[in-house]
Amino acid sequence: MTRTARAYRRRMTASDSGSVCLHEWVGSGTTAAAPLVLLHGFTGCGLGWEGAAALLAEPERIVAPDLPGHGESDAMASASTFDGAAKAIEASLDAAGITRCDLHGYSMGGRFALYFAVTRPARVRRLSIESASAGLATAAEREARMHADEDLARLACNEGIERFVDRWERTPVLSGLRRVSEGERARLRTLRLRNDVHGLAASLRGMGTGAQPYLGRRLGELAMPVLVMTGEEDDKFCGIARDLAGAIRDCRLALIPGAGHTPHLEQPYRWAAELDSFIAETKRGESCRSIGRP
Repeated sequence: MTRTARAYRRRMTASDSGSVCLHEWVGSGTTAAAPLVLLHGFTGCGLGWEGAAALLAEPERIVAPDLPGHGESDAMASASTFDGAAKAIEASLDAAGITRCDLHGYSMGGRFALYFAVTRPARVRRLSIESASAGLATAAEREARMHADEDLARLACNEGIERFVDRWERTPVLSGLRRVSEGERARLRTLRLRNDVHGLAASLRGMGTGAQPYLGRRLGELAMPVLVMTGEEDDKFCGIARDLAGAIRDCRLALIPGAGHTPHLEQPYRWAAELDSFIAETKRGESCRSIGRP
């Protein structure tokens, strides 16, 4: 794998939909091609992608926004919904001169990436989602999850950011982070603690799984190549990933060995190899189906 050296820069963008902080890594070559946009998960931020992004060879330009309610982006509740966040991110991409991109999202960011691709297909050249779902199929499931997310949002506001992050880092789904070095875990914790607790609460209420529009019936609309990945040890999301891959017409399924819910942190080299391969092969005009992927 030949990696691309990239310089870091940060920019704030503002629109009627709220301010968004963009973290960018730009190489010395041409940046005319559509960049790769990376979307983080809940309690994360754009800078959390720094280590994983450094391993990618393919894109000359990588952009990682702080999603609404996270990092330095606007924490107002109106931006922390799927529609509000889509408008804010679209405006931030416009401000950065990005009309079309390759889009990768992890967990909450993956659910949002899927929503963005379904509702704004002209903006997405390729889509990649990691440990994410199309949402909950029934109103009863969504209502139950919204109640659970509301309880968690209130807990966050009552406990404060440090105690909430302590609790979040003990979530069983994140147990695979034991594979990550102590130094990297400390760096990620520092970034989580920079979040505003009220912004995280707004994100839980507006962008939690219960608040997500169910996208399962719209997967057939995706015309761009799609990569669906998760860790091989995450049984729940392996099942979800297989279902997504079966419903999307041009889809590649990647189950990352030795990883749970966070492959880009637990197995960053394997994660980068899968994403690089997906971009390179589809860039040559090969569909995911034609190269023998599920």
